[in-house]
Amino acid sequence: MEKDKNPYRILVIEDNPGDFTLIEDFLEDQIYLPQIYQAKTFKEGELFLTESGEHVHVILLDLSLPDKSGEELITEILGISSGIPIVILTGYPDVAFSVKSLSLGVADYLVKDDLSASSLFKSILYSIERKKKTQELEESQRRYSDLFQLSPQPMWVYDTQTLRFLNVNSAAIKHYGYSFEEFLSMTIRDIRPIEELPKLDEQLERLHQNENSAFSGVYRHCKKNGEIVWAEIQSNVVILDNISARVVLVNDVTERLKYIQEIEEKNKKLQEIAWMHSHVFRAPVARLMSLIDLATNYENSETEQREFLDRMLASVQELDKVIRCIAGKTDEIDQ
Repeated sequence: MEKDKNPYRILVIEDNPGDFTLIEDFLEDQIYLPQIYQAKTFKEGELFLTESGEHVHVILLDLSLPDKSGEELITEILGISSGIPIVILTGYPDVAFSVKSLSLGVADYLVKDDLSASSLFKSILYSIERKKKTQELEESQRRYSDLFQLSPQPMWVYDTQTLRFLNVNSAAIKHYGYSFEEFLSMTIRDIRPIEELPKLDEQLERLHQNENSAFSGVYRHCKKNGEIVWAEIQSNVVILDNISARVVLVNDVTERLKYIQEIEEKNKKLQEIAWMHSHVFRAPVARLMSLIDLATNYENSETEQREFLDRMLASVQELDKVIRCIAGKTDEIDQ
């Protein structure tokens, strides 16, 4: 069988010369040129881990050392190992204690009488890989936490069953006015106006039917001070502490919608002005043109002339009224 050529560095904390030699043989049987360090006591292991500057991939730990043993030994080594995987090697098979050791944070628990070169190598390999994946997961969670907390936009996570807030970021606290503790005592229903709750129930029912779907939409939210805002939300499914939840990103679009509404109102006024130009304004102008034609191109009595002048004045007054109305609407648009 071809040996593993990866440069493994292994610390064996073992005081029994025979057991150390056996472990050394097992390692050399599976690994090409393993770099093996030995510590015969807890104190030697502590000095190696804290002062030698050497980095090892795994620690093989005997549970019975001259200066420390059992649970106390495990706890102490875990405290100074800087996350290095620890494989327990013991001559005493104790199922209850092995389970407890694993719960304390060790990577594996092996009985020396059952040990073989293959089983020891597999344990080392699996422990290193498991630690690597754990670190990747922790890094991913840290990046998620940073992204969540440092986001300039409000974000929260809520339980899809109870609708309770599970976590909120600083931007949400600042924007909505509730404290972190207040948020955690509330549900997402508490930030919706009462008249919006039926709409929320419809949305939740659709999400319940398609639990894994992403979701987006614009809804009215209520701040702590009672202010109503329009919130564009995007949500996705996430598992948080084994709870089915949704992470929500919020973008307050109140000002944007207000601006759009103002533009629409201005467009409406512009349409009214255009209609007045094409209809209302042209009517008195057309009458004036007709009256001027009748007054200048035809012989008329004094009474008819007076009547033409009166009608012209009325048309001019009507035209002045229309111009004032157009000017007023134009001022409203400018404002």
